[in-house]
Amino acid sequence: MYKVDFPKDFPKNFLWGGATAANQIEGAWDIDGKGLTTAEVVRKADDRKKMSMNIVDPSSIKAAINDSTTANYPKRRGIDFYHHYKEDIKLFAEMGFKVFRFSIAWARIFPNGDNLQPNEKGFEFYDRVLDELENYGIEPLITLSHYEMPLALTQKQNGWLDRATIADFTRYTEVVFKRYRGRVRYWLTFNEINTGTWGFHETGVVDSHLDKKEQENVRYQALHHQLVASALATKQLHEIDPKAKMGCMLARMQTYPATCRPEDVRAAQMEDQKNLFFTDVQARGEYPEFMNRYFAENGIQIKMAEKDQEILASSPVDFVSFSYYMTTVTSAEAGEEVNGNMATGGRNKYLEESDWGWQIDPIGLRITLNEMWDRYRKPLFIVENGLGALDKLEDGKVHDEYRIDYLRKHIEQMKEAIKDGVQLMGYTMWGPIDLISFSTSEMSKRYGFIYVDQDDEGNGSLKRIRKDSFYWYKKVISSNGADLA
Repeated sequence: MYKVDFPKDFPKNFLWGGATAANQIEGAWDIDGKGLTTAEVVRKADDRKKMSMNIVDPSSIKAAINDSTTANYPKRRGIDFYHHYKEDIKLFAEMGFKVFRFSIAWARIFPNGDNLQPNEKGFEFYDRVLDELENYGIEPLITLSHYEMPLALTQKQNGWLDRATIADFTRYTEVVFKRYRGRVRYWLTFNEINTGTWGFHETGVVDSHLDKKEQENVRYQALHHQLVASALATKQLHEIDPKAKMGCMLARMQTYPATCRPEDVRAAQMEDQKNLFFTDVQARGEYPEFMNRYFAENGIQIKMAEKDQEILASSPVDFVSFSYYMTTVTSAEAGEEVNGNMATGGRNKYLEESDWGWQIDPIGLRITLNEMWDRYRKPLFIVENGLGALDKLEDGKVHDEYRIDYLRKHIEQMKEAIKDGVQLMGYTMWGPIDLISFSTSEMSKRYGFIYVDQDDEGNGSLKRIRKDSFYWYKKVISSNGADLA
């Protein structure tokens, strides 16, 4: 009789933790030699459900530079992690974190992006953060570029559209890898790299004056340069610190067909292919044939250097990470759309939605874990997943059973995927402490297990308060996912 044992629980070395980004938590935007970043010139949104980025053009950048306040640019203040990191990491340790995902602000290390010497004050801050994590035995997972880059590179060479930015980035990654050799085992190059198809926030490219066809060509060209830079950084890491691992990071947008009509199924397949294209390149080392056809049929011409394909093929990533917040529905015909985390698609009548219109689909996480494992056969890491909600502080407490319910259902599906045979490394929910929203730059959209006393205008004591979910997640980690009650 053929009998095979299958895993029934989370692996013993499973990495439980939380994820953040420098531009959403650090603050201290203009001290200790840090340069201005692209994230700090994007105005806060006017409509929390549209999820569209405000238009960035030379005039808006100039206005932002001339505005030395944080009123319209909340990412400049974050939640002042820069001065509260010890307190915050202590709280993460109290929950039992095995890993903490954070990003290094490129402009703290190289204020203009192309400086020849790094800013030592910037390094000293991250030295202290790593010291604190080591005190509690928490693994760092570091993102090298998380929706920000030195603004000076946009002004000088229009961000990633210029091939020169590859050399600027790899100069930055080299000094970072050498500085933290032996101290950091897990790295990511670009956060949600596929969202670069939406423009400035990921690529630092000003293209608002172009028509849609020209924008698409420019964005894919800039993203090609990022893909090359990612491969070069992966090669650097393997040479500088052979025991360390590099991962890629995707905003996973699982797409369902609206009906079983073949036309709808094909439309959904094409959307998924475009979503997974970036991970295909980073994990497999080559441009997939379906995108070569897409480029040809849509007049997109990618300028490649002679050795680019060799570079991509020589250094695939070690593991595949992704964010997962929602799924969408696609039809061959136009229909009602919803928005979330840069994903747009049809409304699914079988799913509930968050206050921000994001469709909640725990089973979709199991589906995407299985599909990505089958596609790449590399360890997977869920590095973002969470519920943004309008939390209420009542009598010094936050009773967020809705968040516990959301996370419980997603973790249950993670466990099912592990039983399916998926090799899952870890889970860093977004974000373990309330922070500034990426898409809207508001504070009201709260994800954390820890409440931060700050409103959308920046008023408040910045006091940290444990929510009910704090104690629940502590129990989940201590039981290695066995106790989800």
